[in-house]
Amino acid sequence: MAESSELRRQKVQKFEDFVEGRLKPDLVNAIAQRDKVFEQQKIFSDLKRNIQVLEKSGATSLRTRVNLGSEVYVQADVPDTRRVFVDIGLGFHVEFTWSEALDFISVREARLTRQVEEYTHLIANIKAQIKLVLEGIRELLQLPTE
Repeated sequence: MAESSELRRQKVQKFEDFVEGRLKPDLVNAIAQRDKVFEQQKIFSDLKRNIQVLEKSGATSLRTRVNLGSEVYVQADVPDTRRVFVDIGLGFHVEFTWSEALDFISVREARLTRQVEEYTHLIANIKAQIKLVLEGIRELLQLPTE
């Protein structure tokens, strides 16, 4: 009887180690990755809104404040707003007209939405795995269902 109790304790420990060492870090990582995609969505949404405001107002020049980092701002004059530079990834920026930028943003937003859905699905799967392993631990310890 003591042998089976020790074997059960080892199995429970193995399952707990798996949850703590693998599943929970995977969950934290997936949530962090999804949050990064949410940030990118907000950036592109803001850019789209700003371009639409420029189009609507017909402004061809602009005076603005630019954050240089660490909340240090500088006054900037944009003599021609009809073209914008958009970060397309990997440190590359492409000069677009407003309509080209809006087309690119639409494509990028669709891709980001798919990424959010993929990460949300992954997060749900990891949570289900955690629940399944915890249920297995509960059964091994012969605890009553909550």
